[in-house]
Amino acid sequence: MNERTVMKQLIYAILGVAVIGGGIALSASRQKNPVVPPAQARTESSPNPTTENNPPVQPLVATPVPPQLAPADTGDSRPAAVAAATETSAKAVDTAFNQAIATLLSPQSSHEQRWAALKQLSESGKLDQAISELEQRVASDPSNAEYLTALGQANLQKAKTMMQDDITGGSILAMQAVKSFDTALSLDPSNWEAAFTKAAVMSHYPVELNKGQAVIDQFTQLINQQEAQPPQPPFAATYVLLGDQYQKLGQSDYALATWQAGAALFPGDSTLQKRLAQSAGQ
Repeated sequence: MNERTVMKQLIYAILGVAVIGGGIALSASRQKNPVVPPAQARTESSPNPTTENNPPVQPLVATPVPPQLAPADTGDSRPAAVAAATETSAKAVDTAFNQAIATLLSPQSSHEQRWAALKQLSESGKLDQAISELEQRVASDPSNAEYLTALGQANLQKAKTMMQDDITGGSILAMQAVKSFDTALSLDPSNWEAAFTKAAVMSHYPVELNKGQAVIDQFTQLINQQEAQPPQPPFAATYVLLGDQYQKLGQSDYALATWQAGAALFPGDSTLQKRLAQSAGQ
């Protein structure tokens, strides 16, 4: 298996599995600004003075005073309306972008929410802007594990979009992402997002790279970490992937035991139930 094939399989696999669950909707409502009508012009006239002993004087009509700063009323307010709508739309886009960045950086965001935010950024053409923003944040605060984790995940999302046209570029981004996760974990070993995403990447390395035991060790450490916390839906994926890794190495009994343990904690997880059904049918 050549390096090009290995990396292509790797990127497609890890990006298909690491992204779990649904998405979030980031939207902003539009508002229409009222069109203010121009001020009305005012006219003034002087009285019509006459006396008994003098001939009548022709009335003096004052020249109408033009309104100050009043635009001509052409009856067409479209330019102002279009400008207002454009400005509102731009603000909505900025709001959505900022919300997506906040989701990526918040410790309270779920795994599903993070990847849904990345998908939304990619579909809106804002992923490169997000990566630049995250790179700037990392540069300004290189000891922030959340920044490094979010940057790694953003690079993985971009690698997915690059794979069809640029396998080498996508592979480089994936490797950069792993380095970001390594650095994040060196700063914060309890960072679940960095640990899980890195382990998910490594779990799809080809067997020829001999990373199987290292992957098992990482997922086992994650499960130990998870068991010290209240169960959360994303935790089910750790059992799925650890079982898959055992199965990949030909250790079917360990795989089944892992999926059963996960299903006991997360009985509603469809992927775990599917793995158990497949195992029973073998």
